[in-house]
Amino acid sequence: MKYRELKRCNHLKVSEIALGCEGFIGKTPEEFKGMLDKALSLGINFIDMYTPNPDFRDNLGAAMKGRREKLVLQGHICSVWENGEYLRTRDMEKTKAGFEEQLQRLGTDYLDIGMIHYVDAENDFDEVFNGPVIRYCKELKARGKIHAIGISSHNPVVARKAVETGLIDVLMFSVNAAYDMQSASEDCNALFEKESYRDGFTGMNPERKALYELCEQEGVAIDVMKVFGGGDMLNEKLSPFGVAFNEYQCIEYCLSRPGVVSIMAGCHSETEIEKAAFYYEASRQERDYSLVLSRMDKFQFHGNCMYCGHCAPCSVGINVADVNKFLNLCLARGEVSETVADHYKLLSRHASDCVACGRCEQNCPFGVGIIEKMKKAVEVFGY
Repeated sequence: MKYRELKRCNHLKVSEIALGCEGFIGKTPEEFKGMLDKALSLGINFIDMYTPNPDFRDNLGAAMKGRREKLVLQGHICSVWENGEYLRTRDMEKTKAGFEEQLQRLGTDYLDIGMIHYVDAENDFDEVFNGPVIRYCKELKARGKIHAIGISSHNPVVARKAVETGLIDVLMFSVNAAYDMQSASEDCNALFEKESYRDGFTGMNPERKALYELCEQEGVAIDVMKVFGGGDMLNEKLSPFGVAFNEYQCIEYCLSRPGVVSIMAGCHSETEIEKAAFYYEASRQERDYSLVLSRMDKFQFHGNCMYCGHCAPCSVGINVADVNKFLNLCLARGEVSETVADHYKLLSRHASDCVACGRCEQNCPFGVGIIEKMKKAVEVFGY
C-alpha cells in the first residue's frame, strides 16, 4: 500500500486505496469486522462514512474498538437519520444531534475529517458558507472534535468556490474519465445520463481541470467518490464511452489527477477489498487508461497531457508527466507559487536537461508537443 499526505491535516497520511461505506451496509457485525480486518491487513487506513445509518455506525464502532488510531475517519456533517431514512439537512438542531450521535455510536471523541455533506447548488453554498453550518464546523475544529473541515460535491464551480474560501482542508469529489468530460451542473444526475455523452467531448472540462490544479496548489486533498461511476465505467453497455474500463484503469486515472490523495472504493466483501488492493500488483498494461482514451473517435484528447506516463522513459531521466503537471499548475494560476517551485526543485531532472531527442513524443498516445512543453517549463521555472 502507498500513502499520500493530507497536507492541511498535520500531514496525516492516508492510503491511496480507501473505502466507501455503502458496501458495509447490511452486513452482520461479524462480516463487518472481517471486512475491516482485511482492509487493515492490506494497509488500508482511510474510510468515508457518508451514511448516517445507525447499524453501520454501531458496527464500525465495535469493529474498530481498541484500534481507533489505526484509522482515518471521514464523517459527514449534515447527514442524519430520520424515520428510518437518510436525510441531508441544514437544520442546525438536527445537524448537531446527528454529529454527537455519530461520535457516540462510533465510540470516539473526534473525527479526522468533518465533511460538510453534498453541496452542489450555489444557493446551498451561500447558505452553508455564510451561515451557521460553517460556523459550527469551525467551532468543532477549534474544540478538536474534528481535525479538518471537508466538503463533498459533484459541481466543480461550487467546489472551487469552497476551496477559495481557505476554510476547506479536504474535498470529496466525483472523478473519473467520463465525468471529467462534463460541464459543471447543479444536478449531479446529469453525470449519469448517457444522453449527456451522445455527441462526444473534446477533452477534459476546463472547470474540472482548474479545480484539480487549484487543490494541488493550495494543498487541499481530494478524495475520490464515483471512481467507477457506480459501476457503469466497468460495463461496456453502461459506460458513457461505450467501452469498458477495468478497475485498475479507473484507479490509475484518478490517482494521476492533480490534488488527488485517495480513491474511495465501494467494496462489498473481503474479496472485493483484496481485488482493489491488488492494483499495486497489476501490470502497467492493466492500469493503462490511455489504451482506452486514445482510441476513441468521439472523445478527443489530442495535444492534452493526461499524465499517463507513456512518455517515459526519458533518455536523460526527466519525469515528463510531473514537469507538465507543475507547469500546468503555474500556467493556470499565472504565477509560480513557492509550493510548486519547491516540488519542481526536488525533481531529480529538470526541463533544462531536455536534449530534444523526441523519444517522449513518439511514445505519447495523445500527441502532446513535449519538447515545446519542456522549453516553456524552462521559461517559467528558470531551469
